[in-house]
Amino acid sequence: MVETRNGLMFVVVGYLHPPGRVTAYLKYVPTAEGKWSKGDTRYTRTLRYYHVTQVENTYGYLRENHPDYLYDCPVRNITVSCVPLSDVKRYYDPVERVGSLFREGPSDPLEEKLLVLVEYLQEHASVEGKIGVTGSILTGSHNPEFSDIDITVYGREESRRVREAVLGAREEGVIRGHSEEELERWVAQRAEKFPLSREKLGRIASRRWNYGFHKDTYVSIHPIRTDDEITESYGDFTYSQLGEVKGTAVVVDAAESIYLPAIYRVTDPKLEKSGTRVSEIVSYEGIYGGLFEEGKKVEFRGILERYMGKEEGHRVVLGGAGSTGGYVKWA
Repeated sequence: MVETRNGLMFVVVGYLHPPGRVTAYLKYVPTAEGKWSKGDTRYTRTLRYYHVTQVENTYGYLRENHPDYLYDCPVRNITVSCVPLSDVKRYYDPVERVGSLFREGPSDPLEEKLLVLVEYLQEHASVEGKIGVTGSILTGSHNPEFSDIDITVYGREESRRVREAVLGAREEGVIRGHSEEELERWVAQRAEKFPLSREKLGRIASRRWNYGFHKDTYVSIHPIRTDDEITESYGDFTYSQLGEVKGTAVVVDAAESIYLPAIYRVTDPKLEKSGTRVSEIVSYEGIYGGLFEEGKKVEFRGILERYMGKEEGHRVVLGGAGSTGGYVKWA
């Protein structure tokens, strides 16, 4: 997360950043009536929930107040929010924040819960130095009465070990899943935002290993690539949107579906009203990450993109600009 010189808080997203800028979406703005606070400054959250429509809504605020933070990206060929590095006042490091909490000790019950959970994961997954915290705890603007615990894990192998540790934590009661009432509420809320049946949403909830509750506080765990795992640099490819498509395909590689964006490499694509061959389904909606196994047939709707660079081809993107109704589900 980055804080600008005018006090705005942005969440860094993805791995493609233009020269002199960081791709990020606006999350908190200073306001007198804000529910979150850090020192004497109070903040209001601009994203009520994580969805492409909410991210695009922040563009209206930026267009009116900080138009220089909107960037017509020549690589992605869309307008995205990008903070100029010259405006960055502070970068918040998730791993360093965890380290400082261990050194200095927790200052409230929420930080104490975080450290108990991190200690468990470090002990059972051997990920010391590879685990961090994001969200409002990262910036110190959290409210122990309602804030969540959002953990980051760096590396594919480290994330695999954390997944195994989380499954063990569920058996031991360190982390629990949704109660029937919580699951019903979760499904009802998502049914308003995603074009999926309640049955499909229930199936998604049952497969999401990286969400749950620790001592009745909601917890999310987010795998992130290490520097060595980032294989694409800004400008290696250019992308052009070709309109919305629907179709089916078979997943052949889901190894990169744990990250955001989630990438599923596919074969045997069949697109309605198009003979274009797609090689990937890419989701910027976190709800679809880590769900579909190799060999499974999926149905999807999203934006068809052509990519050009050292390779050329097509992919389907959901959760990005122009893809408010995108989805991927079991066929």
